[in-house]
Amino acid sequence: MDEVLNATYLTLDGYVEVNKYRYVYFFIFFILYSLIICSNSTIVYIIWIHKNLHEPMYTFIAALLLNCVLYSTTVYPKLLIDFLSERQVTTYSACLLQFFMFYTLGSSEFFLLAAMAYDRYVAICKPLQYQTIMSKTTVSIFLAVAWLVPVCHIAVLTAGSAEATLCNFNLKGIFCNNAVYTLQCVKSRLITVFGVVALIDLVILPMLFIVFTYSNIFILTYQSCKDVRKKALETCLPHLLVLFSFSCLSIYDVSIARVESDFPKTARLIMALQIVLYHPLLNPFIYGLKMKEISKQLKRFFYHAKIISCINSEC
Repeated sequence: MDEVLNATYLTLDGYVEVNKYRYVYFFIFFILYSLIICSNSTIVYIIWIHKNLHEPMYTFIAALLLNCVLYSTTVYPKLLIDFLSERQVTTYSACLLQFFMFYTLGSSEFFLLAAMAYDRYVAICKPLQYQTIMSKTTVSIFLAVAWLVPVCHIAVLTAGSAEATLCNFNLKGIFCNNAVYTLQCVKSRLITVFGVVALIDLVILPMLFIVFTYSNIFILTYQSCKDVRKKALETCLPHLLVLFSFSCLSIYDVSIARVESDFPKTARLIMALQIVLYHPLLNPFIYGLKMKEISKQLKRFFYHAKIISCINSEC
């Protein structure tokens, strides 16, 4: 019976002094999670209710921010539960589910950024053909590919991990990421080979496409007038900032999280938190402040909300 329980449950060994600061941790991350949900959802709502924002670029931004909400939800609720628990444990099946959702939504981020890069390329380099190329059908296909392709890839890795025999039940982390591979007795050839395939298909190829696309945009705009260069920079800069931040944080997860080393626990905790903190929290601020139309609608939204609040308080 004990062997069955040991084979089923994993200890999350990445927390630092959680018993001493559990309520501090819980309060901070509850506020952060609430801020992520509210900020991302507000911009998605703004895009949804304003018809002038029903364009491919803003549709992709809404999809990206919705993806951020789902991405955060795969991690934060379990974190909050663990902060209040005496023992930070999870079942292996729940761990694999979190692994599947975490990497599926994380990979979708790269595909959505690639779709946004292509949208900007068509808008800037082929403006007369934009309406024809970026039709509703095209946008729907891009969104379907962005979510379905990662599902198929990560499902294979998850199924392979489900069949693996575990020799270690202490996960060096606070949630289930690549570190689950360090628990397995023997590293599966299927997981190793298909992991490389997934890395190429889900990360490297979209990134190369994005770099190639923006390079063409900047080459073309460099040869154009100052106004064209300014407009291109205003619309492309937010996408490049998001790509850079997410790519840098993903490097840690692809490398350090999977390495069986004596990497300091505090450093592991800080790096793991950055992955699920900076990107979902900064995205709405980047797009809300840098995208002129969204920023304008946000100001109107908060202005009307303030007026309604004042009227209600007087009543």
